[in-house]
Amino acid sequence: MKRPSQPTGAVPLFQRLAEQRILEAQRKGEFDHLPGKGKPLELEDLRWVPDELRIGYIILKNAHVLPPEAELLKDIHILEDLLKHVEDEGERKALAKSIQWKVIRLDMLKRRSMSLSSVRDYGRKLITKLHGNK
Repeated sequence: MKRPSQPTGAVPLFQRLAEQRILEAQRKGEFDHLPGKGKPLELEDLRWVPDELRIGYIILKNAHVLPPEAELLKDIHILEDLLKHVEDEGERKALAKSIQWKVIRLDMLKRRSMSLSSVRDYGRKLITKLHGNK
């Protein structure tokens, strides 16, 4: 069933209510002491974010939530930095294994295949790094 169209120039009820509440709050001075009052807005250039993803991007960014790939990369870098300062061989191996699994998970999230030989190569590099930092 087709909805009746709104007459041109008609303002939806929700929009009128919102406008009334904003005007009422202004009259009461509720906007007078907000942080940033009188300063220009700092608008971020979001042309690179597709239109349909923009609102989701803004919500996640404001909530300081990283995409899973970025979170994993962050974790990997933290663990690699930590690995430089750990002297106990057991802890070093545990950290290296954790890094290895995070790299595999990251690769899976990126939806590309990672061959077993790539995983083994990375493992060898980690082991070399572990023994080279002693």
